[in-house]
Amino acid sequence: MAVRLRLQRRGKPKRPYYRVVAVDQRSKRDGEPIEILGQYDPIAVDNKFNVNMDRVNYWLGTGAQASETVAALIKKSQIIENR
Repeated sequence: MAVRLRLQRRGKPKRPYYRVVAVDQRSKRDGEPIEILGQYDPIAVDNKFNVNMDRVNYWLGTGAQASETVAALIKKSQIIENR
């Protein structure tokens, strides 16, 4: 089973809210996740992005691939935390 770290859309129309999830890459966008790793709110003033980095590193270490969007968000959040 190929695991992918990607965003799962939640929220109301025109008010998206995303979960960062580990999911089988063959499942639908909003299919049943293996594990919920965090959340991302693009509408918030500070683009709220909270994720459990221990679990993200675990999944990446076991061969999971992050989607382009999730990889960019993780990279951006690590740069901000290191300041």
